Amino acid sequence: MRKFKAAAAAMLIGLGALPAAAQTKPPLGEVREIHDGLLAVGLADEIRKRCDNIGARMITAMTTLNALKNRARALGYSDEEIEDYVTSKAEKKQMRADGEAYMAARGVSPEDTAGLCRVGLDEIARGSAIGRLLREK
Repeated sequence: MRKFKAAAAAMLIGLGALPAAAQTKPPLGEVREIHDGLLAVGLADEIRKRCDNIGARMITAMTTLNALKNRARALGYSDEEIEDYVTSKAEKKQMRADGEAYMAARGVSPEDTAGLCRVGLDEIARGSAIGRLLREK
């Protein structure tokens, strides 16, 4: 009986800690591997839309998005939390700003299509996360 009470007490203490652990998760936008993966997909999408000589590896992009979603789930995020993150206007605005900063660091402004295409070709040549989502036509 004593062992049962001790085990029950330990379980209750453990269950009590679950909500606290769930609350300590950072917002999904702050999880670097998720954010950076989505940023790479977003930048690759922008490059393929604006550059006639660059296409997308759509299967690779879909596989990447599924892997990111599965990773977020493995980190304890619910489908609802994931959906809220990817549909959030504030998160989209932040992602756009991060994408523009990424390009600015490479000397490209949002209006500079030629520069964007140059970066796209550089990313393909480097085999970067962005480059693996693209292909030369």
